[in-house]
Order: sequence, then C-alpha cells, then structure tokens
Amino acid sequence: VVDAARAGDARTAGEVAVLVTERGLGGGAVDLTIRLEAFRRDRSQRAGEARRLARSLAQRAAASLLPPGEGGRRSRPDEGEPHLHPGALLASAYPDRIAIARGRRGEFLMANGRAAAVEPHDALAGEPYLAIGEIAGRAAAARILLAAPLSLADIELVASASIETADEIAFDRASAALRARRRRRLGALILAEQTLAVPEDDHAALALARGVLSLGVERLPWSKALKQWRDRVMFLRRAEGDAWPDLSDAALAKDPTWLAPFLSGRTRLDDIAAEDLSEALRATIPWDLARRIDTEAPASFRAPTGTEALIDYDAEGGPAIALRVQEVFGLNEHPSVAGGRIPLTLHLLSPAYRPIQITRDLPGFWRGSWAAVRSDLRGRYPRHFWPEDPASAAPTARAKPRGT
Repeated sequence: VVDAARAGDARTAGEVAVLVTERGLGGGAVDLTIRLEAFRRDRSQRAGEARRLARSLAQRAAASLLPPGEGGRRSRPDEGEPHLHPGALLASAYPDRIAIARGRRGEFLMANGRAAAVEPHDALAGEPYLAIGEIAGRAAAARILLAAPLSLADIELVASASIETADEIAFDRASAALRARRRRRLGALILAEQTLAVPEDDHAALALARGVLSLGVERLPWSKALKQWRDRVMFLRRAEGDAWPDLSDAALAKDPTWLAPFLSGRTRLDDIAAEDLSEALRATIPWDLARRIDTEAPASFRAPTGTEALIDYDAEGGPAIALRVQEVFGLNEHPSVAGGRIPLTLHLLSPAYRPIQITRDLPGFWRGSWAAVRSDLRGRYPRHFWPEDPASAAPTARAKPRGT
C-alpha cells in the first residue's frame, strides 16, 4: 500500500490488501479483478466495514510519505487517476510469486522456482503472466487460489530492482553447438532473451568442451592412429601404474579442462578437427613419459621381411600382432614390448591369411608343434616353402624365398 501511495494508487492497493487478508470478500473467483469488482458492488455491512478499513490503510500509507512536520496535513491517497492494475499491486506484495506460463494450458512457473496451476477452463489459464496471491497443495502440484493478470510492463515496474540482465552461453545438444543469449531474469523466470554471437574466449571453450564430452567421448574426431596411440598409453598405465595419465572414456568425460584450451574459436562439435584432439591428448603426457612411448609401446612390429604389423594394444589378453607365418621365419626370439617385459600375442596366419596358431612363445612353437602345423600347411599350400627348421630359414613375403 505504501509503494502504491507513491504512484497515487493507495486506495486501490488498500482494497486489494483487504481482499487478500479477509477471506470471502468479493466471492470465491480465482481472478482478483473479479473479486475486486464484486467487492466494490457489495453493499453488505461487512463489505462496508472492509471498505472503510481499506481507506484507512490508504490514508495512513499516504501520510507516511509526507515530509517531516506535515503529518497534520490531510493526506490524499488518490492523487490522479490510478494506473497500477490489481495484478501489479499483488505482485508488489508477493514478488516471488510472479509467474510465467509454461507447458500445458494453466501451468505456470513462479519466480521462486515453484510450479503452480490453475484449472485449464479458467480464463486466467490463457494469460502469459500472473501475479499469484494464494496457493495450496504440494510444491510439485500447487493449486492457484487467487491471482491476477500481469503484463511484462507491470513486472518491469514493480520488480525492476530484482531483474537481472546477463549474457549466457549454453550447449545445445541437438545441434552439438554453443548458443549465446542475453537474458533478462527475475529469479527462475526468463522475461526476455536476445541471441548473441558466441564469444571466442576461455569460458566459451570450456562450455564447448563440457558439452561435447557430455555427448560421449566417441563423438570426438578420433583417427585410427590416435585411437591406437591412446591404447598404447593405457597399456603403459596398466603395465607401470598411475604415473601414466588415465585416458579412458570415463576419465576424459569427467574433466573437460584437458580439451578446453585447444578449442579456442570453436563453437560446435563439427569445428573440432582431428589435430585439435590429438594436440589436447598428447598435452596430457609429461615430456619425460612421452619420449618413452615409442620405445616401450611402439605402434608396430617390423617383421624380418620388413612388413610393419600394427600392434593392437586393446586386444584381449594383451598387445597382439597378426602376420603370415612365413614372414617370421628366421626369428628365434619372441617379440615383446615394455622394455622386453611383456611378450606380444602373435597370431600366425596361413598364406591365405587364415589363423593357424596363436603363441606368446615363438621359439617354443618352432621346437614343438611346428612339425604338425608344417605337415598340414604343405598339404594345403604345396607351392609354398615350409622348412623343417623355420628358426634358421629365410623369411619371405612371397611363396618361396628368392633363389629357391
């Protein structure tokens, strides 16, 4: 009422104050404006007493605004035409209950973050904004008992001191891209928003990294070589311990700070290049460890024939390679990684690239079951060279070694 007195609407505010506090005045309509009109028409003794109380409240409020020494002057609570709607007056009393329509007809969200609803058939159900004076029920299903229509201009008038304007960056999962907006908020309510260009700063880069990782690490632009490089690092972590960083999907998704510094100027997932991802991952490895990767977890094994066989560090049972058996003739030491501590799982193939043996002890295979395997291979591939002593034979990528 005091706030309304400053605008010359103290009398209307007094009437609203009485209606809010005196149950049953003006009827039981949810819409405060309907109750106010009915109250003004009511000629009952109770209504008359309530109107006198409303005038008294208005006069006292107006008098409280007079300069010192003029308290005896008759106060005039209604100077000029009233211009505050009942909704604005109600909102000034309950600013945390200013509400905006959302979802289905009749559903509203209040500035305090709570939801409330009015019956869909009620005229108030179609209003974009409401000032709510009374609710009942649980927080998740509160029912509006008293409210009034409200305009955005009313909200700006009565709650301007609480409205905040802020630039916000959010990650849109559907488009996998950043969106920048300038929003005017009143508590939980978004009153207005304007699309902005996404800034090229650290905050945006971190938001993009966090958003992309929330979609899944597999959505990043992995190359085959980079996937293998990560497997090599993870192999060394399993072999040597936590000195090596954890580059698992779970660890990478948990902390976006490893990726963010390499996304400057990027605004969407499609802007991230394979080179960006490679640089970000490699930056997680300290220099003293990085120089050991190629020696202790090489990308490939060079066969005696010169063939480079990629090592599968993610294979079940440990790092593995696959080679035709003829290409490892003459090899009498089993290939290994991690400084010779871990033997490779060797998948030996026929000339037709079909598996014939899996071993982690090649010399033992030459001395043991090779004879039986040789007998079978000679029958299936008679034009190829099958020596009795493969450990001392010349390797070949051809049917037979040159000169035989």
